Amino acid sequence: MFNAALDDEARIVWLAALHQLALADGDFDESESQILADRLNDDSSLQPFDWNYCQAPDLDDISRHFSTNPKIAEEFLQSAVTVALADGYLHQSELDLLLTWARALVGKSPLISSLVSCPDYEARPWRLLDSIKQWLDAFDPSDERISSLIVQLIPSQCPFERDIVLFGRRLVHIPPICKVNPLFEQLVALRFRCLNHLPLEDQMRISLRDSIQE
Repeated sequence: MFNAALDDEARIVWLAALHQLALADGDFDESESQILADRLNDDSSLQPFDWNYCQAPDLDDISRHFSTNPKIAEEFLQSAVTVALADGYLHQSELDLLLTWARALVGKSPLISSLVSCPDYEARPWRLLDSIKQWLDAFDPSDERISSLIVQLIPSQCPFERDIVLFGRRLVHIPPICKVNPLFEQLVALRFRCLNHLPLEDQMRISLRDSIQE
């Protein structure tokens, strides 16, 4: 547990880095980025951080705050991997950030180095998948704001599979994300652990929102 060692400045750098990673794959256009910022600004656990003016942190700041404590460095990287894999797709830009941060904090990380971006996955599947699962299963952030951001970014349930049909013919079948993402069970369990770190009022509000989205 790291919350006793994490000061406000370090927490802001941590949150800003995860926000940078969440947007790194380019899946959010300007309006979607604003929706994400508004949603995060509405989260009482993430106040008074203003997500409308969130700037990507310098690598020097990340290294200065997290590299001197191996436990904090590991949990920062665990949270970063969680955010990168939350949508079931690891983009090369996300992988590049993960590798850069890992080199700055711990040197070479065999687990993060084993990750591959989605276009390369079939040709070169993750070699240390079981180790990554155990690594994420052991991740239990006790900092309320880090936990809250992870809850916001991990889907609450496995999206439904569906077919894309045109003129009565099935063009493509999209499987549920839980069948695409081999770490989906770890991510859902982590989301539940993070949710339990939030105040009861926030837990009830998020649970209600999740039930409406089902």
